[in-house]
Amino acid sequence: MMKNALLTMAVAAACFSYGAQADEKTGGDIVVTYQNDVATLDPAIGYDWQNWSMIKSLFDGLMDYRPGTTELVNDLAESYAISEDGKVYTFVLRKGVKFHNGREVTAADVKYSLERTVNPKTQSPGAGFFSPIAGYDEEASGKSTTLSGIEVVDDHTVKITLKEPNATFLHVLALNFASVVPREEVEKWGADFGKHPVGSGAFELQEWKLGQELIFRKNPNYFKAGVPRLDHIKFEMGQDPSVALLRLEKGEVDIAGDGVPPAQFLSFKNNPAYKGLMVTGDQLQTGYVTMKTTLPPFDNLKVRQAVNMAVNKDRIVRIINGRAAPANQPLPPAMPGYDKAYQGFSYDPAKAKQLLSEAGFPNGFATELYVMNTDPQPRIAQSIQQDLAKVGIHASIKSLAQANVIAAGGSASQAPMVWSGGMAWIADFPDPSNFYGPILGCAGAVEGGWNWARYCNKALDAQAAAADSMVKPDQQDARIEAWRKIFITAMDDAPWVPVFNEKRYTVHSARMGGEDALYVDPVHVPVNYDYIGLK
Repeated sequence: MMKNALLTMAVAAACFSYGAQADEKTGGDIVVTYQNDVATLDPAIGYDWQNWSMIKSLFDGLMDYRPGTTELVNDLAESYAISEDGKVYTFVLRKGVKFHNGREVTAADVKYSLERTVNPKTQSPGAGFFSPIAGYDEEASGKSTTLSGIEVVDDHTVKITLKEPNATFLHVLALNFASVVPREEVEKWGADFGKHPVGSGAFELQEWKLGQELIFRKNPNYFKAGVPRLDHIKFEMGQDPSVALLRLEKGEVDIAGDGVPPAQFLSFKNNPAYKGLMVTGDQLQTGYVTMKTTLPPFDNLKVRQAVNMAVNKDRIVRIINGRAAPANQPLPPAMPGYDKAYQGFSYDPAKAKQLLSEAGFPNGFATELYVMNTDPQPRIAQSIQQDLAKVGIHASIKSLAQANVIAAGGSASQAPMVWSGGMAWIADFPDPSNFYGPILGCAGAVEGGWNWARYCNKALDAQAAAADSMVKPDQQDARIEAWRKIFITAMDDAPWVPVFNEKRYTVHSARMGGEDALYVDPVHVPVNYDYIGLK
């Protein structure tokens, strides 16, 4: 067995802490507002930006991330080892970790929880993440109720066998869908477990008045020293974002969960009275225009290059009040593998016209640009339309409901161009592979798939598979470098126009403490509630 690079660190810092700032205290209560109620707090079901970090505060998994970063760390796993062939992961659990009901977390709970997520009766949107595990196909198809690849060795040891080596597997185990739940509580509440969640996390649910408020209270027996900082968090629902912002300014609200409404964004951001209340961070997101490489004229590389040079990205960023940065490649800056030196296609309408002429379209051509019909997406599409017109490309805008745009994008015969805004890819976990397979790989270039460019480069697919088989600790730098090259090679083929990488903005009251990174945590979206505190 070979031990992973994190193992010695994980053992030495088994209960790592994120140091409190000098002016930060322990204890106290805060108020967080949201416009909409929470649909569920079941980790196997919840899959939206609002409940994601709530669920993370209620539950633990085998793996997690260092607060405010994308660095993997052990969570319920005290240590782990990977077999030489990269297929077998053996996890040793921390002893004495308790669920909120007082029972100790065991290896059997890990097995049950993963099998519950994969079981089709659960209807988990995250079941497919566990497809690398041996036995997945049998359980996912309903032929079995267990995963043959998961073995309970003893109360504190679980062994997971994969079909093939998979370098992203530890990230998968840090997803909410891999959270460990107590079987007896799931069976007690049935379909209502999401309204009566019981985990082992830093907080536990104290009260839930549907449509009104949720109250989390501190787990006094949490295994991480000094966590959480707060005693209670009250989530107030049904709060209009504008009203919530006014209440925050008055000191009645501590975090405006829905952020600053677009119409008020610039005035709030530029008001010196609110300096320090708005925190900015990167998202694992890229907004892009796809060009269907299987449909003329986008089957011509020079046409795709011309479109890349025709779009004025700086102007588009201004349309959304500067809440993004221009993009030049598929990966966002916060993602490992992002190439800081890569310049991409510069804005050059004259060069775009030249390329169109060389491609046989000296007078341009007519096409269609699909866009979601929710502001500001149509305005962004209009900006792109104007840019294309300047080089002779006449794009008629098809502004449709999100579901219709997605359906057209996944069709071989429709949507020659799609602006992805409002549907743009946000990574499920901070690994470059998550930005390739579904949206740039051959597997996604199918009817109903998310690869709306129908871009399929089998040589790149082979390189991607090779990169994801690099599971040894001493291969990780080489793996990330391989992914960097894959995405830059994809850009050489220009199936997309990467337009911008959205920023995240969280607004908090003056009395809140903790590192800024906790308020724009790239994984505990939108806020890492476990580690924030009061000044």
